[in-house]
Amino acid sequence: MTKELRRLSLILLAMFLALFCSTSVIQVVQADTLAQNPANKRALYDSFDVQRGSIIASGSAIASSVPSKDLYSWQRQYVDPQMWAPVTGYINPVLQSSTGIEQALNQQLSGTGSSQFLSRIERLVTGQPARGSNVVLSLDAKVQKAAYDALGKLQGAVIAIEPKTGRILAMVTTPSFDTNKLASHDPNAVNADYDKLLNTPTNPLYNRAIAGNLNPPGSTFKLVVVSAALASGRFTPASTLPNPARYTLPGTSTPISNDTGGTCGPGKEVSIADALRLSCNIPMAQLAVKVGAQAIREEAEKYGFNSTFELPLASTPSSYPRVLDDAQTALTGFGQGKVTATPLQMAMVSAGIANGGVLMKPRMVDQVVAPDLSVQQRFDSEEYGRVLDEDLNRELIQMMVANVSRGVATNARIDGVDVGGKTGTAQNGDHAPFSLWFTGFAPAEDPQVAVAVVIENGGGVGQSGSGNTIAAPIARKVMEAVLGK
Repeated sequence: MTKELRRLSLILLAMFLALFCSTSVIQVVQADTLAQNPANKRALYDSFDVQRGSIIASGSAIASSVPSKDLYSWQRQYVDPQMWAPVTGYINPVLQSSTGIEQALNQQLSGTGSSQFLSRIERLVTGQPARGSNVVLSLDAKVQKAAYDALGKLQGAVIAIEPKTGRILAMVTTPSFDTNKLASHDPNAVNADYDKLLNTPTNPLYNRAIAGNLNPPGSTFKLVVVSAALASGRFTPASTLPNPARYTLPGTSTPISNDTGGTCGPGKEVSIADALRLSCNIPMAQLAVKVGAQAIREEAEKYGFNSTFELPLASTPSSYPRVLDDAQTALTGFGQGKVTATPLQMAMVSAGIANGGVLMKPRMVDQVVAPDLSVQQRFDSEEYGRVLDEDLNRELIQMMVANVSRGVATNARIDGVDVGGKTGTAQNGDHAPFSLWFTGFAPAEDPQVAVAVVIENGGGVGQSGSGNTIAAPIARKVMEAVLGK
């Protein structure tokens, strides 16, 4: 071989190697990134060329694919679509969009993920049709139904978490929508349904459990304030605060009062434990100012405030602002002002307290299973961090149990079970309906579930309802479903 031919051969070899490396990077290393890019519509269309995997809860498929006689080959079908809508979401090539688990785990469901590369090669060699993998959720169908039935026609959301693992057991939001209608391949019908949902004032497309327009958490946030007070080392449950019937926000002429309009029980002073049990605003406002906005914010962030979580659904961060004056800090002492939260976040507060002061990262998927039933991917539980020292945490648990047994959260009681909890009745303006809350856990000695409930629009009764009368009974039914009561 002449010198020129050898040189040409080396150049061609180098070009081939460069091409091979480039395509390998694109097909393997960058495959996930490219597939997740919203501008890559090909990934959406490709997902309909294969039999998409099922989404499974409690051993049964709640989303699956059936043959379709149109361009897209497969039609997505959902079981109990309104109940599962915030979980499964929908996928639709006509709308060129997807939501929920359908979007978050599209690669696994469509069989296009990098972890499924060898499986795709094997099917290509053996001549088997391409298929996506199944996604097995952590959600419990029985608990999901209990939450959905308990919410009924109310506007709100429920989320339940396993404190020891962070596994989400239920995620319900109402009003909801029929995911089968948004999975239709009929362009006119699906666009009409989507536009109708988009223009509905109650926003049924919102996943209120983890996103949407966030509500003030009301008195449920008092748990975070008390946690910060205990963590400071300057306060105990027996520490006392002045007990007036009116309190003027620092630096303002704005007065606030307790829900009762009077003092927080008898006496000129009230303990932190009693103020929490009776859910009094004035002592908690005073306590928040004494603890300080920075300490409260740092404690809130231990519980997950100001952070988003990939469940793998992305949550909207709950907010505790960085800059607050004393008047604003006092308002956050009872969950008003500029503090906002999702039910996920308030369930995480209860879960961290229930789990001995250790908060687990929330998750809603257990594993991804191939069509041959082999496990391709496992999702393990992961610690988020310690929120409170164990000894102090036990004191907070005792206070939460007192809230339910002999405080203002009595409608969360379960016969034969010690329940810890906290109600909230949050204001949204002088004349707007309240947001009604409950968060808690059961059983107190060995918590199996932490739950949060928010009811928007005052539960249909304006400013007449309360967290105890409307939200707490819903939470009780969810906890009973987990405990088999």
